[in-house]
Amino acid sequence: MDVTTGTDHLLATLDGAVLTLTLNRPQSRNAMSDEMLEALAEQLARAEVSPDVRSIVLTGAGRGFCAGGDVKAMADPQAGAAPDMSIDEKIHLQRIIQRQTAGRLFHMPKPTIAFINGAAAGAGLVLALSCDLRVMSTDAFLMTAFANVGVSGDFGGTYFMTRLVGAAMARELYYLSERVAADRALQLGLTNWSIEPDTAASFTMEIAHRLANGPSVSYRYMKENLNRAISGEADDCLDIEATHHVHCMATADHREATSAFVEKRKPIFVGA
Repeated sequence: MDVTTGTDHLLATLDGAVLTLTLNRPQSRNAMSDEMLEALAEQLARAEVSPDVRSIVLTGAGRGFCAGGDVKAMADPQAGAAPDMSIDEKIHLQRIIQRQTAGRLFHMPKPTIAFINGAAAGAGLVLALSCDLRVMSTDAFLMTAFANVGVSGDFGGTYFMTRLVGAAMARELYYLSERVAADRALQLGLTNWSIEPDTAASFTMEIAHRLANGPSVSYRYMKENLNRAISGEADDCLDIEATHHVHCMATADHREATSAFVEKRKPIFVGA
């Protein structure tokens, strides 16, 4: 059954008790838009309290999962939040968006699965990491990508990544921003399953329905117990990442990186 989201940037379907949310900007590898994030936040808020939803699948349309922020839009000084917003207002808005999406996926009292059907980069990768489980197609890849555009990262990625792979590996993946193929992602613990493309979607739904048909109350408290077992607070990380990310977006290096992306050349970073 199709669920109305209010925008074609996010599709939603309910199959039994499994809600599938599909990021839907395939022409840009499902790069995030304001409409997409607003709709995602709304659907997750509804799913959290709906008795009709007992597990959630997050995936992308076409050949990609999510490319993260729209770099071409970032290169446009008139794009995004209102240009007359102060940096503190931008930080507050970023915090709200992060808590309503990645934060809600992490805290959601129902099992969540990311089906990584293609490239997952930047904040798109982080959305996948904020889910409980990940199924990755063998032809997909992961990439932090933040360093490539001169920002420190957002949506809680340093929190989720560090707890999945450890501090040293998280630093390597963030600093060097190299592609991680499905087999290495499985080895590192970034994904739970690496499945051939022709069966990955059906495998994901099999797991989702198994969870939807499982003991939902037990899962709710199981998840809370597991989250509490992780030292530190996700919200603290989400907030500090928002602060640092918005500050980075005001740097010359970020402007240079987005321009270089549009012009298809290598950026020259100056450390300012």
